[in-house]
Amino acid sequence: MWYAIMWGTIAASATLLGALLVLKFSIPKRLIAYIMALGTGALIGATTFELLEDAVKWSGFKETAIGFLGGALLFTFFNILVSRRGGHKRKKYDRQEQSEDDAKPESGLAIFIGTVMDTLPESAMIGMSLIGGGSVSLALVISIFISNLPEGISSTVGMQKSGYSKKKIVVLWVLVVFFSALSSWGGALLESASDSIKAIMSAFAGGAIISMIASTMMPEAFKQGGPTVGFVTAIGLFISLWLHHL
Repeated sequence: MWYAIMWGTIAASATLLGALLVLKFSIPKRLIAYIMALGTGALIGATTFELLEDAVKWSGFKETAIGFLGGALLFTFFNILVSRRGGHKRKKYDRQEQSEDDAKPESGLAIFIGTVMDTLPESAMIGMSLIGGGSVSLALVISIFISNLPEGISSTVGMQKSGYSKKKIVVLWVLVVFFSALSSWGGALLESASDSIKAIMSAFAGGAIISMIASTMMPEAFKQGGPTVGFVTAIGLFISLWLHHL
């Protein structure tokens, strides 16, 4: 249990680190796009090699399909709700671009809720990787850490546009890390569950993550970084594959 909390905290701390960096320094948009693309590839790989592969081994394709498609559908539903309130800006990093909606406090809250929604399935993955008494997946932790860094950077800019003070932003990111640690712990609690439940929940987290990547990370990475982010994404996927087989 404590290992799950520790590794979940470490992976989620990248969001806080990203927030602190952007509050202190001005970071080029293209660099953030490349980090986001690298995290995109790494997360796709980690989801495939860790969550879905384990789900199929535990119970087969039926339970994997139920969990995977269910996770994708539920994330999409909540993403639509949050996006209508301004949560779609949680991956956007543009200090110059300002709209009337950006200045609304509820937009900042929606960005925060959307970020929590993004990080919880990732953190649950870490707890699930510890099921069976095994060691944590290095590929998983690194992939999530990489993807969380631009999340913290871009979402912080969105909160600043909504009028949030630096102190309030830091407190909110500490809460994100806390919730992520709890999510990782929750994933580890599935140890005593049946193989079918493990498979469904593992695939469920995978479906939510893939939907998050496709709807938020990939579009924004391409918008800010251009066609070259495709190659960077491929690098991220290959790194995930390499770490998985270490």
